[in-house]
Amino acid sequence: MTSRERLAQIPKAELHLHLEGAIPHAALFELIGRHGGDPAIANVADIERQFRFRDFPHFIEMWIWKNGFLRTYEDFTFIAAAMARELAAENVRYAEVHFSPARFRDQGLALAPLARAIRRGLGRVPAVEIALIADLVRDLGPDQALITVDAVAEVAGEAGIVAVGMGGSEHAHPPEPFAPAFARARAHGLHTTAHAGEAAGPDSIRGALDALAVERIGHGLRAEEDPGLVDLLAERRVPLELCPLSNVATGVTADIAAHPIRRYFDRGLMVTVSTDDPGMFGNPMTTELAALSDTFGFTLAEHRQLQLNAVAAAFLPPERKAALAASIADDPAWTA
Repeated sequence: MTSRERLAQIPKAELHLHLEGAIPHAALFELIGRHGGDPAIANVADIERQFRFRDFPHFIEMWIWKNGFLRTYEDFTFIAAAMARELAAENVRYAEVHFSPARFRDQGLALAPLARAIRRGLGRVPAVEIALIADLVRDLGPDQALITVDAVAEVAGEAGIVAVGMGGSEHAHPPEPFAPAFARARAHGLHTTAHAGEAAGPDSIRGALDALAVERIGHGLRAEEDPGLVDLLAERRVPLELCPLSNVATGVTADIAAHPIRRYFDRGLMVTVSTDDPGMFGNPMTTELAALSDTFGFTLAEHRQLQLNAVAAAFLPPERKAALAASIADDPAWTA
C-alpha cells in the first residue's frame, strides 16, 4: 500500500471548508447549464482552466463569477449533496462547513430557507456528519453582521448551524468594528471563529482574539511574524484552521515548502488541517495530507494527531466529541 493510499483510508475531520468553494467541477458545470450557460465554459475542463489563479484578487473574481450561478434554494440543496459525497469519498467523518448567507440576500434568498435547503442536501449523504458555520462578510459591514447573527439564531437549531465565522477583506475591514456582532452571537449560544492572518498580518489575529474573542482562528499562517503572538497561541492552545494548499493557490505563501505548518506543529500549536475551497483549488483532503507528508515528512502518527486536534477543536458537545475522537483514534486504518 502506498503512502497516499494509506492517507486515503484514514478517518478525517475538517473544520475550514466553504460550501460555495467546494462545488465539484461536474456539479458546477451542471449548474452553469441550468442557468443559461457561459460562453467561456464548454466542458468541465474549461472550469479547471478558469480556476488557475494569478493571485488573490483573481481568486476573488472567480469566486464572484461562480456564485453567480447559485440562484435558487434548490441550487444549494444540489451543491450541498454534491460536496457531501466528495467528503464521504475522502473518508471525512466530520466537517464544519461555512456558508455566506448575506451574499445571497440581495438575490432574494432568505437565510432560514437557504439554511434548510443546505441541510436537505447534506441529509442525502448520512455517511458524513456536517455542522454549519454562517459567515459574516466583512465587506458588508458591522450592521449587516448583526442582522445576519440574529437571523442565524432563529434557525440554528433546526439547520444545524453551530457557529458564526467571518471572511472577506482583512485589509479593508479589520475585526474590531465587528465585536458587537460576535458578542451577540455568543449571547445566542453560538460558537465563533474568524479568518485572520491570511491576507493580513498578526495584528488581524490579535484583533480576532482580543476584540472578537473567537475560539478558533481561520488560517493564521502569518502569526509567526510576531513571535509573542506565537507564544500566546501556544499558551492558550488556540486552534488554527490551517489550509496550506489554499494559501499556495491564492499566492498568500510562495510555495508549500514556505508554509509554517511544520514549524507551528513542532512548536506545539493547536494545528488543524483543512482544504478551504477544494472545488476551486483541486485539493481534497487526501491531497492536502499527502502534501504534508511529501514536503514536511509528516508521519502517520502525526497525521493521527492532526485529526484528533480537529476533533478537539470542533464545535461539538463534549459527549459527541469524545465519541468521535475514540472512533477516529481507534480506526483500524492507522495500523492496517
